[in-house]
Amino acid sequence: MIPKATNHEFWKSIHAGANKAGRELGVEILWKGPMREDDRDEQVKVVEDFVARRVDGIVLAPTDNRALVPPAKEAARRGIPIVIIDSGIEWDEMVSFVATDNYKGGVIAADRLGQLLHDGGKVILLRYQVGSASTMNREAGFLDTMRAKYPNVEIASSNQHGGATTESAYAVAERLLIQFDIDGVFCPNESTTFGMLRALQDAGRAGKGRFVGFDSSAKLVEALANGELHGLVVQNPFRMGELGVQTLVAHLDGVAQPKRVDTGVMVATKENMDQPDVKILLQPDLAQWLE
Repeated sequence: MIPKATNHEFWKSIHAGANKAGRELGVEILWKGPMREDDRDEQVKVVEDFVARRVDGIVLAPTDNRALVPPAKEAARRGIPIVIIDSGIEWDEMVSFVATDNYKGGVIAADRLGQLLHDGGKVILLRYQVGSASTMNREAGFLDTMRAKYPNVEIASSNQHGGATTESAYAVAERLLIQFDIDGVFCPNESTTFGMLRALQDAGRAGKGRFVGFDSSAKLVEALANGELHGLVVQNPFRMGELGVQTLVAHLDGVAQPKRVDTGVMVATKENMDQPDVKILLQPDLAQWLE
Protein backbone atom coordinates (compact mmCIF):
# COMPACT_ATOMS: atom_id res chain seq x y z
CA MET A 1 0.00 0.00 0.00
CA ILE A 2 1.60 3.21 -1.22
CA PRO A 3 0.12 6.55 -0.12
CA LYS A 4 1.02 9.96 -1.53
CA ALA A 5 2.70 10.72 1.78
CA THR A 6 2.72 9.59 5.39
CA ASN A 7 2.62 12.93 7.25
CA HIS A 8 -1.02 14.06 6.93
CA GLU A 9 -3.97 12.98 9.05
CA PHE A 10 -5.73 11.93 5.86
CA TRP A 11 -3.13 9.24 5.14
CA LYS A 12 -3.22 7.99 8.72
CA SER A 13 -6.93 7.34 8.22
CA ILE A 14 -6.22 5.54 4.93
CA HIS A 15 -3.61 3.42 6.74
CA ALA A 16 -6.03 2.57 9.54
CA GLY A 17 -8.72 1.47 7.10
CA ALA A 18 -6.23 -0.64 5.18
CA ASN A 19 -5.05 -2.32 8.38
CA LYS A 20 -8.63 -3.11 9.36
CA ALA A 21 -9.27 -4.80 6.02
CA GLY A 22 -5.94 -6.61 6.19
CA ARG A 23 -6.66 -8.08 9.61
CA GLU A 24 -10.16 -9.15 8.65
CA LEU A 25 -9.03 -10.74 5.38
CA GLY A 26 -5.82 -12.29 6.69
CA VAL A 27 -3.45 -10.42 4.37
CA GLU A 28 -0.23 -8.62 5.22
CA ILE A 29 -0.27 -4.86 4.58
CA LEU A 30 3.11 -3.39 3.66
CA TRP A 31 2.75 0.40 4.12
CA LYS A 32 5.36 2.71 2.62
CA GLY A 33 5.29 6.11 0.96
CA PRO A 34 7.22 9.36 0.64
CA MET A 35 7.28 11.84 3.51
CA ARG A 36 6.02 14.66 1.29
CA GLU A 37 3.18 14.64 -1.20
CA ASP A 38 5.30 16.37 -3.84
CA ASP A 39 8.09 13.77 -3.82
CA ARG A 40 7.19 12.04 -7.07
CA ASP A 41 10.63 10.47 -7.50
CA GLU A 42 10.49 8.82 -4.09
CA GLN A 43 7.04 7.39 -4.75
CA VAL A 44 8.21 5.98 -8.08
CA LYS A 45 11.08 4.28 -6.22
CA VAL A 46 8.67 2.80 -3.69
CA VAL A 47 6.53 1.31 -6.46
CA GLU A 48 9.61 -0.08 -8.19
CA ASP A 49 10.81 -1.58 -4.91
CA PHE A 50 7.51 -3.37 -4.26
CA VAL A 51 7.47 -4.64 -7.84
CA ALA A 52 10.98 -6.01 -7.38
CA ARG A 53 9.84 -7.72 -4.16
CA ARG A 54 7.06 -9.44 -6.12
CA VAL A 55 4.20 -8.43 -3.85
CA ASP A 56 0.83 -9.96 -4.70
CA GLY A 57 -0.80 -6.61 -5.41
CA ILE A 58 -0.46 -2.86 -4.95
CA VAL A 59 -2.89 -0.23 -3.70
CA LEU A 60 -1.54 3.12 -4.92
CA ALA A 61 -2.49 6.77 -4.36
CA PRO A 62 -0.50 8.49 -7.14
CA THR A 63 1.25 11.74 -6.30
CA ASP A 64 1.12 12.65 -9.99
CA ASN A 65 -1.31 11.57 -12.70
CA ARG A 66 1.49 11.04 -15.24
CA ALA A 67 4.74 10.36 -13.39
CA LEU A 68 3.37 7.14 -11.83
CA VAL A 69 2.17 5.68 -15.13
CA PRO A 70 5.47 3.96 -16.16
CA PRO A 71 5.98 2.10 -12.84
CA ALA A 72 2.29 1.15 -12.78
CA LYS A 73 2.59 -0.26 -16.28
CA GLU A 74 5.69 -2.22 -15.27
CA ALA A 75 3.85 -3.71 -12.30
CA ALA A 76 0.99 -4.80 -14.54
CA ARG A 77 3.44 -6.24 -17.08
CA ARG A 78 4.87 -8.40 -14.30
CA GLY A 79 1.43 -9.62 -13.30
CA ILE A 80 1.01 -7.47 -10.20
CA PRO A 81 -2.50 -5.97 -10.13
CA ILE A 82 -3.00 -2.38 -9.00
CA VAL A 83 -5.94 -0.65 -7.35
CA ILE A 84 -5.73 3.14 -7.56
CA ILE A 85 -7.14 5.11 -4.64
CA ASP A 86 -7.73 8.80 -3.87
CA SER A 87 -6.29 10.42 -6.99
CA GLY A 88 -6.56 9.47 -10.65
CA ILE A 89 -3.88 8.43 -13.09
CA GLU A 90 -3.70 8.59 -16.90
CA TRP A 91 -3.80 4.83 -17.25
CA ASP A 92 -6.79 2.52 -17.50
CA GLU A 93 -5.40 -0.92 -16.72
CA MET A 94 -5.93 -0.70 -12.97
CA VAL A 95 -8.28 -3.17 -11.32
CA SER A 96 -10.42 -0.35 -9.94
CA PHE A 97 -10.35 3.32 -8.95
CA VAL A 98 -11.54 3.75 -5.35
CA ALA A 99 -11.95 7.41 -4.50
CA THR A 100 -14.05 10.41 -3.67
CA ASP A 101 -15.94 12.11 -6.48
CA ASN A 102 -13.54 15.02 -6.24
CA TYR A 103 -15.27 17.20 -8.80
CA LYS A 104 -18.44 16.88 -6.71
CA GLY A 105 -16.40 17.86 -3.66
CA GLY A 106 -15.49 21.12 -5.40
CA VAL A 107 -19.11 21.65 -6.41
CA ILE A 108 -20.44 21.36 -2.88
CA ALA A 109 -17.63 23.59 -1.59
CA ALA A 110 -18.71 26.27 -4.08
CA ASP A 111 -22.33 25.88 -3.05
CA ARG A 112 -21.43 26.28 0.61
CA LEU A 113 -19.32 29.38 -0.02
CA GLY A 114 -21.73 30.85 -2.58
CA GLN A 115 -24.68 30.51 -0.21
CA LEU A 116 -22.72 32.13 2.61
CA LEU A 117 -21.85 35.03 0.29
CA HIS A 118 -25.41 35.53 -0.92
CA ASP A 119 -24.83 39.28 -1.29
CA GLY A 120 -21.71 38.73 -3.40
CA GLY A 121 -18.07 39.48 -2.75
CA LYS A 122 -14.51 38.56 -3.72
CA VAL A 123 -13.07 35.10 -3.17
CA ILE A 124 -9.75 33.40 -3.75
CA LEU A 125 -8.96 29.79 -4.54
CA LEU A 126 -5.62 28.64 -3.17
CA ARG A 127 -4.80 25.62 -5.34
CA TYR A 128 -2.72 22.65 -4.20
CA GLN A 129 -0.16 21.50 -6.79
CA VAL A 130 0.05 20.69 -10.49
CA GLY A 131 -0.31 17.00 -11.32
CA SER A 132 -2.50 16.02 -8.35
CA ALA A 133 -5.63 14.79 -10.13
CA SER A 134 -7.82 14.73 -7.01
CA THR A 135 -7.25 18.36 -6.07
CA MET A 136 -7.32 19.58 -9.66
CA ASN A 137 -10.79 18.06 -9.98
CA ARG A 138 -11.89 19.77 -6.77
CA GLU A 139 -10.59 23.08 -8.04
CA ALA A 140 -12.38 22.60 -11.37
CA GLY A 141 -15.66 21.72 -9.67
CA PHE A 142 -15.38 24.77 -7.43
CA LEU A 143 -14.62 27.22 -10.24
CA ASP A 144 -17.19 25.81 -12.68
CA THR A 145 -19.94 25.96 -10.05
CA MET A 146 -19.03 29.37 -8.69
CA ARG A 147 -19.00 30.91 -12.17
CA ALA A 148 -22.22 29.22 -13.27
CA LYS A 149 -24.36 29.63 -10.16
CA TYR A 150 -22.95 32.63 -8.28
CA PRO A 151 -22.20 35.37 -10.83
CA ASN A 152 -22.26 38.05 -8.12
CA VAL A 153 -19.18 36.43 -6.54
CA GLU A 154 -15.90 37.56 -8.11
CA ILE A 155 -12.96 35.14 -8.31
CA ALA A 156 -10.13 37.49 -7.37
CA SER A 157 -7.37 34.86 -7.67
CA SER A 158 -7.36 31.24 -8.82
CA ASN A 159 -3.86 30.63 -10.20
CA GLN A 160 -1.73 30.30 -7.05
CA HIS A 161 -0.54 26.93 -5.71
CA GLY A 162 0.14 26.33 -2.03
CA GLY A 163 2.28 23.25 -2.55
CA ALA A 164 2.56 20.09 -0.51
CA THR A 165 3.27 21.45 2.95
CA THR A 166 1.56 23.70 5.46
CA GLU A 167 4.61 25.96 5.40
CA SER A 168 4.56 26.51 1.64
CA ALA A 169 0.79 27.05 1.71
CA TYR A 170 1.17 29.55 4.54
CA ALA A 171 3.71 31.58 2.57
CA VAL A 172 1.48 31.79 -0.51
CA ALA A 173 -1.62 32.51 1.60
CA GLU A 174 0.20 35.33 3.37
CA ARG A 175 1.04 36.98 0.03
CA LEU A 176 -2.54 36.59 -1.22
CA LEU A 177 -3.99 38.16 1.92
CA ILE A 178 -1.70 41.16 1.50
CA GLN A 179 -2.62 41.50 -2.18
CA PHE A 180 -6.41 41.06 -1.96
CA ASP A 181 -9.19 42.35 0.24
CA ILE A 182 -11.40 39.26 0.17
CA ASP A 183 -14.74 38.01 1.47
CA GLY A 184 -14.21 34.29 0.99
CA VAL A 185 -11.63 31.52 0.49
CA PHE A 186 -11.61 27.94 -0.72
CA CYS A 187 -8.68 25.54 -0.19
CA PRO A 188 -8.80 22.03 -1.71
CA ASN A 189 -6.87 19.86 0.78
CA GLU A 190 -5.65 19.61 4.36
CA SER A 191 -2.29 21.36 3.98
CA THR A 192 -3.61 24.34 2.00
CA THR A 193 -6.54 24.70 4.38
CA PHE A 194 -4.32 24.71 7.46
CA GLY A 195 -1.74 27.01 5.85
CA MET A 196 -4.48 29.50 4.96
CA LEU A 197 -6.01 29.21 8.43
CA ARG A 198 -2.68 30.08 10.06
CA ALA A 199 -2.18 33.02 7.70
CA LEU A 200 -5.66 34.36 8.47
CA GLN A 201 -5.06 33.95 12.21
CA ASP A 202 -1.71 35.72 12.08
CA ALA A 203 -3.24 38.56 10.05
CA GLY A 204 -6.06 38.96 12.57
CA ARG A 205 -8.60 38.07 9.88
CA ALA A 206 -9.71 34.58 10.93
CA GLY A 207 -13.50 34.38 11.09
CA LYS A 208 -14.01 37.77 9.44
CA GLY A 209 -14.64 36.38 5.97
CA ARG A 210 -16.09 33.05 4.84
CA PHE A 211 -13.69 30.13 4.61
CA VAL A 212 -14.37 26.65 3.23
CA GLY A 213 -11.64 24.03 3.34
CA PHE A 214 -11.17 20.36 2.52
CA ASP A 215 -10.32 17.36 4.74
CA SER A 216 -10.02 17.18 8.50
CA SER A 217 -7.51 17.40 11.33
CA ALA A 218 -7.77 18.32 15.00
CA LYS A 219 -6.80 21.95 14.33
CA LEU A 220 -9.29 22.27 11.47
CA VAL A 221 -12.12 20.77 13.54
CA GLU A 222 -11.29 23.26 16.30
CA ALA A 223 -11.43 26.11 13.77
CA LEU A 224 -14.79 24.86 12.49
CA ALA A 225 -16.19 24.81 16.03
CA ASN A 226 -15.01 28.34 16.84
CA GLY A 227 -16.19 29.94 13.60
CA GLU A 228 -12.83 30.46 11.88
CA LEU A 229 -13.83 27.88 9.26
CA HIS A 230 -17.34 27.86 7.81
CA GLY A 231 -17.27 24.50 6.09
CA LEU A 232 -15.02 21.49 5.69
CA VAL A 233 -15.61 19.20 2.74
CA VAL A 234 -14.87 15.79 4.20
CA GLN A 235 -14.14 12.49 2.53
CA ASN A 236 -14.07 9.04 4.10
CA PRO A 237 -10.39 8.11 3.97
CA PHE A 238 -10.77 5.25 6.44
CA ARG A 239 -13.35 3.67 4.14
CA MET A 240 -11.17 4.40 1.12
CA GLY A 241 -8.23 2.50 2.61
CA GLU A 242 -10.50 -0.35 3.67
CA LEU A 243 -12.19 -0.62 0.27
CA GLY A 244 -8.89 -0.34 -1.57
CA VAL A 245 -7.61 -3.47 0.16
CA GLN A 246 -10.94 -5.31 -0.04
CA THR A 247 -11.18 -4.61 -3.78
CA LEU A 248 -7.66 -5.85 -4.47
CA VAL A 249 -8.06 -9.03 -2.40
CA ALA A 250 -11.39 -9.83 -4.08
CA HIS A 251 -9.71 -9.43 -7.47
CA LEU A 252 -6.91 -11.75 -6.40
CA ASP A 253 -9.61 -14.25 -5.39
CA GLY A 254 -11.03 -14.10 -8.90
CA VAL A 255 -14.07 -11.93 -8.22
CA ALA A 256 -14.79 -9.26 -10.85
CA GLN A 257 -14.64 -5.73 -9.44
CA PRO A 258 -16.25 -2.46 -10.59
CA LYS A 259 -13.92 -0.06 -12.37
CA ARG A 260 -15.02 2.85 -10.17
CA VAL A 261 -15.96 2.92 -6.47
CA ASP A 262 -17.22 6.22 -5.02
CA THR A 263 -16.39 6.55 -1.30
CA GLY A 264 -18.55 9.63 -0.69
CA VAL A 265 -18.14 13.31 0.19
CA MET A 266 -20.09 15.85 2.27
CA VAL A 267 -19.79 19.29 3.92
CA ALA A 268 -19.28 19.52 7.68
CA THR A 269 -20.39 22.76 9.32
CA LYS A 270 -20.56 24.13 12.83
CA GLU A 271 -24.26 23.27 12.78
CA ASN A 272 -23.91 19.59 11.83
CA MET A 273 -20.44 18.67 13.13
CA ASP A 274 -21.76 16.87 16.21
CA GLN A 275 -24.11 14.61 14.28
CA PRO A 276 -22.79 11.02 14.51
CA ASP A 277 -22.40 10.51 10.75
CA VAL A 278 -20.40 13.74 10.46
CA LYS A 279 -18.42 13.44 13.68
CA ILE A 280 -17.01 10.06 12.70
CA LEU A 281 -15.53 11.65 9.55
CA LEU A 282 -14.15 14.66 11.41
CA GLN A 283 -12.75 12.74 14.38
CA PRO A 284 -12.32 9.06 13.52
CA ASP A 285 -11.02 6.67 16.17
CA LEU A 286 -7.92 5.27 14.48
CA ALA A 287 -5.83 4.10 17.43
CA GLN A 288 -6.96 0.48 17.44
CA TRP A 289 -6.03 0.08 13.77
CA LEU A 290 -2.64 1.82 13.91
CA GLU A 291 -1.14 -0.12 16.83
